[in-house]
This record gives sequence, structure tokens and C-alpha cells, in this order.
Amino acid sequence: MAFIGIQPGREPLFQPAPRRPVAVNDAAAWRLNPMHRQVYDRLQLALSAGLCAAPCGVPPADYGLAPQTELFVKPIINLSGMALGARAVLAGEVPQEPGSFWCERLQGEQSSSDCLVERGEPRWFAHTRAAAERSDARPLYWEVGADMPQLEPILTGLVRQHLPGYSGLCNIELIGGRPVEMHLRGSNGFFDFYGPEFIAAWVDLVDGRRFQPPPPIPGGFVISVFGTGRLDARAEQVAEAAGVSVQPDPHTHDRLAILRTCDLDAGLRVQQALINAVTSSH
Repeated sequence: MAFIGIQPGREPLFQPAPRRPVAVNDAAAWRLNPMHRQVYDRLQLALSAGLCAAPCGVPPADYGLAPQTELFVKPIINLSGMALGARAVLAGEVPQEPGSFWCERLQGEQSSSDCLVERGEPRWFAHTRAAAERSDARPLYWEVGADMPQLEPILTGLVRQHLPGYSGLCNIELIGGRPVEMHLRGSNGFFDFYGPEFIAAWVDLVDGRRFQPPPPIPGGFVISVFGTGRLDARAEQVAEAAGVSVQPDPHTHDRLAILRTCDLDAGLRVQQALINAVTSSH
């Protein structure tokens, strides 16, 4: 069998292959995990965490929220890009949007943690911290391999609550230590910094072989180059000279590329150079 849903050009990273089909993207994860797919219902996830939330169409005023209260609106389930359609909205302006819900807007540090889970128990964590700098509420970069042990009791509780009996990889996004999303796959864009033993340990786990948790991840930085247009033909040369890898992103309409580096300063310099090159070409 094989990993299902790998983006073109990323295939060499996913070796060795598992004996059974294993999801890499959310659509495949939903299909292949019928016993646990309920984690993709973000409204139920919010309610189970005690957050104030309801489907669009239920007035926030019914919950005592003032019209100027800032909320967050997003699709209840979205398997084709989990951030699509998510935005901040005032309580008095929540749209009548079928299939979406509103939720109290969380504050605090944003994190994305991958967990290797064995029969409903977390056995290994990889934490990634979002930068405070934003573009349309999206982090400009992520610090992969961040030291965030304080999150692990929270993550363990969520896995035990929502994924009893599950074995495999899951991802949990938190803001201020409270859940935003859960996925039955990992943060594929971060795997480059997980070290050579990670994929093999994941495959052993899903194939039912003796599982040995991989060592802590080496880490690095994943940087987004937001914008529209086309990258300059010299983009990869500029990045390579600075020790930064460039992955063009044809899947996100307003992100030109993803940069990966172990040197944040070098990565941010390349990010700005690529943005300037696109801007100056118009």
C-alpha cells in the first residue's frame, strides 16, 4: 500500500511506505478513519471544549454577546483547506451562512502539535509555534520543534477524549491552550524537520509492528511567502545562496511559496527579497 494524498514533488519524503493505506491529507483521512472522523466537526470540538459557539443562524445575542464582540466564523467541516472561509466578524454582523458556525475568538499563543498515538494514548509529540507576525490572521512563519511541554497534558486529554482506540498520527491546533482544530494526519509541511527516524516510526505504528518513539525533532522554520503573481525565475538561486529551500505553492491562491530553513534571519531576508521581486515585476 502507500501514503494517500501526497502533494507532487513531496513523494521522496514519505519513505518507507506502509503496508496499509495511510492518509496524508484531510479528505483521505476522513474516508479512511470512519470511527474517528467526528474530530473534523469543528463546531462540536468547540462545544466539547466549553467554548461559546453555535451555527450561523443562531444569533450571538441569544447568548448575551454584545454586537461589537469579536467572534470567529468558519465552516463546520472543510476538508479542502481547513483555513478557507475562516475570518473575524463582529457579533452583530455574523452572516446567515449555511454550513458555517461562529465561535468566541481565542487569544494567546498559537501552536500546531503532531502526536503519534497508540490505541488512544499519545506516545510522541512534535510542537510547532506560530509567529506573532501575521498576514490576514495567518502566521508569517512557524518554528518547528518548539519547546512547549506545557501543552502535552492538554493534548493528552484531547486525544483520550476524542480518539479512543486510534493508532496513527494526528494533529491538534491550539490557541491559548484551547482547541481550534484536530486532524487525522500530520503537519506535512513540517516533516522536513522531523528527522530521519520519524516516518519509519510512524509506519511501524500503523502497520502494527513494535513501535519505538522517534527522538525529539531537530527543528527549523517554515516561512510563507504571501502574495499573488509569479516568482522571479531567479528565486531558487537567491534562496539557495542563502541556504533556504523554496517550494512553490500552487494550491493556495495567495501564497507564492513555502520556504524552509534552519536560519530564521536568512529565511526572512529571502522572504522579503521574493516579495519585492514579485512587486517590482508588476
